[in-house]
Amino acid sequence: MSYKRSIISFFLAGSLLTGCQDHRIPDPVQVTTTTLATGLVGLIGVETDASGRVFVTEQGTGNNDGRVSEITLDGKVHPVITGLYSFTRPDNELDATDHLLIIGTTLYVLNAKGLYTLSLDTYKTGDAPIVASSLTPENIQQFVIGQSLTSDTGESHLYNMTLGPDGALYFADAAANAIVRRSPSGQLSIVAEVPGIANPNPAGPPPGPPFIQAVPTNIIYDGKQFAISTLLGFPFPAGKALIYRMDLTGKISVFQQTFNSLVDIENDGNGNYLALEFATFGAMGWTPNTGRLLRAKGTSSDTLLDKLNMPTDLKIVDAHTAYLTSMGDGTLSKITF
Repeated sequence: MSYKRSIISFFLAGSLLTGCQDHRIPDPVQVTTTTLATGLVGLIGVETDASGRVFVTEQGTGNNDGRVSEITLDGKVHPVITGLYSFTRPDNELDATDHLLIIGTTLYVLNAKGLYTLSLDTYKTGDAPIVASSLTPENIQQFVIGQSLTSDTGESHLYNMTLGPDGALYFADAAANAIVRRSPSGQLSIVAEVPGIANPNPAGPPPGPPFIQAVPTNIIYDGKQFAISTLLGFPFPAGKALIYRMDLTGKISVFQQTFNSLVDIENDGNGNYLALEFATFGAMGWTPNTGRLLRAKGTSSDTLLDKLNMPTDLKIVDAHTAYLTSMGDGTLSKITF
């Protein structure tokens, strides 16, 4: 097995939250879920705009059939961008579409081809979809691969992004194990490298590398500093994934290390974080229905939802409402706090 490839196989096989939110999710809290839409293929990200419209990204099947869609509250799917690059590599892993972000009326979409940008100023629900080939992606990955990074994977996988307090976009690069900054004028830089851990059981089973890479999956700004969620690479050890904090100079420190393969993080408005676990990794690979939504408090965590089937993204709308994607079920759910 190639450890470099296995580090990001979860993402590429189609096996995170944005911006500074200050919605005070009650603590303790009662949580209920309602399925809003089904039949979504390779579902990854969910985002809302200022008017409350809900958008999702689907990786597709590897036949250049990735897309961004609006999901209306009656569960109908309205494609917004179609034909996004989705390719099945010889190792049966996908290069495809990941997360999305809306800032004002601008939609940002991360894809293996780069960062797509679309203005939603004139978009109306039900409009004919825009074909991806009519848009030109910004190839930020090429910049990242050209940098001298400690992890030296030779790859870049921009998985999620957030808006920083300086008006710049910050990307969690799951393959390069780095945080990438794109200034308001478009200049690119590496802000920090996200550290991994020593393999706690290199002999296995399963046997693995002596060092496990971080695989950062999301970055958010909480009003004071950034927070970063990590998946950790193969063999995806249980209870070892970390939440890091990063100050405005790029200095990284550990907030908490008790998690199973984190794919997302969000501010809960109370000084803690909502952390989303994808699944536990067992002898047969990722185990269905082992995902969880936790409130991470630094030294302990509260479980808000469990038995989730490979969730990939959480979007908090306000103190009482959020949306959750399930790749395993192909569903978008509405959460009520």
